[in-house]
Amino acid sequence: MVVTGGTIDDMAAHFLEKFGIMVLKLSSKFDLRRLAKAVKARHMVNVGAVPVSYQGFCSHVYVKEIGARKVTVFAQDKMDQSGVATILLRSSTENNLNDLERAIDDGVNTVRAMGRDGRFAPGAGAVDIEVARQLAVFGSKSAGLDQYSIKKFADALEVVPRTLAENAGLPTSETIAALYAAHDQGKTGAGISVDDGQIVDMASTKNIYDLLLSKHQAIKLAADAAVTVLRVDQIITAKPAGGPKIPGKNPNWDDD
Repeated sequence: MVVTGGTIDDMAAHFLEKFGIMVLKLSSKFDLRRLAKAVKARHMVNVGAVPVSYQGFCSHVYVKEIGARKVTVFAQDKMDQSGVATILLRSSTENNLNDLERAIDDGVNTVRAMGRDGRFAPGAGAVDIEVARQLAVFGSKSAGLDQYSIKKFADALEVVPRTLAENAGLPTSETIAALYAAHDQGKTGAGISVDDGQIVDMASTKNIYDLLLSKHQAIKLAADAAVTVLRVDQIITAKPAGGPKIPGKNPNWDDD
């Protein structure tokens, strides 16, 4: 089989058809790299005989119709070692399909991030409330005007459990207050259970966790975005808008 990313000449197509060689044209460079990785092949840019080191292997290649669309399937047997797999999603509506795609994408990215840092923290708003509580305590002990910005940063961290409570149909103010009360008692893993609206330990009771690396990056990027906006506002305030001033009228411009 020949896989190419360019056009196929009529003479080449004639001889390929004559000798029963299957040809597949892929216009996407991403698909070409992905297929080459799956079959352990290498890209060949020069014309000539294909060396053995450039050739890949695949157990089965066939065309299958899935949902009124013809799809070329490269299938490997269980004994074949392949570094790439394909997840096929089907749904009745476009919205459900988009939700499934986002869920799969989040799961794959979480597994990939686990390769960098496999630590987890209690989820369902437990980490956000705990960080907000400790920041509020730290802000109260700070001197000067910095304590106001520290407390506001702590208040901003409540958005995750507050949004979780709103989506679950729970009273937000009462739920946030119950979360703070549980964490003040030393229950650092307490989060919101959307099933019954109770405040329970997510680690030991529900087995709900957040990847620590993702949580760290989210807080860091949010802080960077806020600092960037404040810096832009400061530049705009420091330099008034508008161009150079228009010179006023001088009726006596020709006087000596």
